[in-house]
Amino acid sequence: MAVHLGRDVALYVVARFAMVALVALALVMVNVPLLVALLVSLVVALPLSLFVFKGLRQRVAIGLNERDQVRKAERERLRAQLRGEPEASGDVPSGSGSN
Repeated sequence: MAVHLGRDVALYVVARFAMVALVALALVMVNVPLLVALLVSLVVALPLSLFVFKGLRQRVAIGLNERDQVRKAERERLRAQLRGEPEASGDVPSGSGSN
C-alpha cells in the first residue's frame, strides 16, 4: 500500500485544487468577482473535499501510517545497533564482517 503513497498524495492534492477551481469557476459564471470567488471557494471546497474525497484521504492516511511504522521500526533497529544490542530478528547484518 505504501508503494502508492506518492501517487495517492498527488491525486488528493490535485483533486482538492480542482474542486476549488470548479467552485470558483461556478461562482465567476454567476458574476462574482474572481478574487471573491477564489476566497469563497477555498472556504467551501476545502472542507467539502474532506467528505467528497473520503476514500482517497483514507488511502493517504493509511499509507502515511504504514510509512511511519516502517520508519519507527528502522529507527529503533538503528538505535539498537548503536547501543550494541544484537538484532531481534535472525537476519545477519550486511556489515557484520563475519568471515
